[in-house]
Amino acid sequence: MLSLEHLAGLLEQNRAASNARVKEFSMGGRKFAFNVSPAIMGVVNLSTDSWYRESVCLSADAAVQRGKVLAAQGANIIDVGAESTLAHAARVGNAAQKSKLIPVIKGLRAEKILVSVETYSPAVTRASLEAGANLLNLTGTTASKDIYKLVAAHDAAVIICYVAGKNVREVGDFDLGADPIPMLRDFFARQIEIAQHNGVEKIFIDPGLGFYYRNLQDSAVRVRHQMKVFLNTFRLRELGFPVCHALPHAFEFFGEEVRCAEPYFAVLAALGKTDLYRTHEVPRIKAVLDTLKAF
Repeated sequence: MLSLEHLAGLLEQNRAASNARVKEFSMGGRKFAFNVSPAIMGVVNLSTDSWYRESVCLSADAAVQRGKVLAAQGANIIDVGAESTLAHAARVGNAAQKSKLIPVIKGLRAEKILVSVETYSPAVTRASLEAGANLLNLTGTTASKDIYKLVAAHDAAVIICYVAGKNVREVGDFDLGADPIPMLRDFFARQIEIAQHNGVEKIFIDPGLGFYYRNLQDSAVRVRHQMKVFLNTFRLRELGFPVCHALPHAFEFFGEEVRCAEPYFAVLAALGKTDLYRTHEVPRIKAVLDTLKAF
């Protein structure tokens, strides 16, 4: 059971890290002050394999309309993806991804909405940035140098996701050490160095809590790991860059109330000083963050 004593002990052991500040920057001409106020990223899924049915859009027009609604509800950025990260989902080739993504990116940018694209493909990255995407949600490690160069050339930002493998569709087992933060810190430190060496300065880091790992299928083990990382997020901020979290779902605990899971995890993420929340439930997450601010 998570307790006040646990939170107090966590802070006492890592008090210096709790004061860490992260880099602030602009995307699409909009300044983000992460040390003062976190941001929200709403999700639009273009893959029919995506499980979160409310986020799935079957046409470009529907996707742009959902993006506009999410922005009106409080999303600062809209994250668009054309291939699901689920293990059983169909692979989607570069051409098919681009044909789905490009009209949506252009449509959202025409509405002056900031756009993030989730992909691990260099070809899809290039096409998306050329179409006006402001942020790359990078879900792979292969060809990262070339991808970082593309991001830098377009003055875009990148979310570096922790992936234990070549990409989110080809992962091994997750290292379930007692304290996951040192392993995550080492991974991100290496990737940040590579990104900066290739000209990227607008960086988020994402521990990848929403990704599929075979040895995280036990619900109690998975949720315990997710909660631990959320509460320890402030320790990753010592790397100097804002932390993004994709809020998970915990079906086994929430059952038919699964749409309440992301708001619950948002509280833990906020306690850990998360800077960017990726969510399917924008109005609920905004309400959670607004309420926490009132304290």
